[in-house]
Amino acid sequence: MSDVAPGSRGTAAGHQLGQVLAPILYDARRRHIEHVPSSGPVVLVSNHSGFLDGPLVYCLAPRPVHFLVKRSYFSTALGVLLRGVGQIPIDQNSADRTALAAARAVLERGGAVGVFPEGTRGAGDVRAVQQGAAWLALQADAPVVPVACLGTRGMGAARSSWPRLRGHLEVVFGEPFSVTSGADVPGRERLRLATETLRDRLAAHVADAVERTGMPLPGDEPPRLP
Repeated sequence: MSDVAPGSRGTAAGHQLGQVLAPILYDARRRHIEHVPSSGPVVLVSNHSGFLDGPLVYCLAPRPVHFLVKRSYFSTALGVLLRGVGQIPIDQNSADRTALAAARAVLERGGAVGVFPEGTRGAGDVRAVQQGAAWLALQADAPVVPVACLGTRGMGAARSSWPRLRGHLEVVFGEPFSVTSGADVPGRERLRLATETLRDRLAAHVADAVERTGMPLPGDEPPRLP
C-alpha cells in the first residue's frame, strides 16, 4: 500500500519553509509541541474555523504532516503547491477510499497525517465529527494528538476570511491518546466508540486551550464591556 502514499521529500521541504514564514507573517505561537511523537505514525486532529487552519498547523507542527485537504482546492492554482508539499486531496461528500488509502499508507511508513474531523469550517468547537480520523487511527494503531487552532477567524467574520497580518494566532498541541477499544467489540461499534472518544477529547482540548490562552472561538459570545 506504500505506493499510494504521497512523497515525503516535498512535505519536509515545505515544512521547513513554513516554519520560517509563519512567524514573519503572523504573531504565530505554538504550545506543547512535546506532545507530538517525534517519530512513528500519528494522527493530528484539529478543530476548524478558518481558512488558515491547515497551513498554520502544517507550518507549526514539530514534524512534517500530510493533511487531508478539500479536493476542490487541487483544481486551482493552489493545487500545484498542495501536491508539491505532499498534501492529500479528499472528497468531503463521500467515503473517499482513495484519500483514506493514501493517508493510511503515510501512517504505515511511520509518517504523520493531519485531519479536520469536523469536515468543514464552523465555530471550531467540535460539536460533531466524521469517522475518517478515527478509522485511520484504528487501522494504523496510531496515537491521536488533539490540536486547537485559535485566532484564524474573528468573531462574526466570514468563514472565508483571513486573519490580519501579524495578528496573534495560537496552535496548541494536546496530549496524545488512543482510540483503541477491546478486541471483542464489533467493527462498526468499535469505530463508533473510537469516533466518540476522538470528538470528546478534541472538544475538551479546544475548550481548555480557549480558557488558557484567552482566545475565543468565532462562535463565542464577545466579552461584555463594564
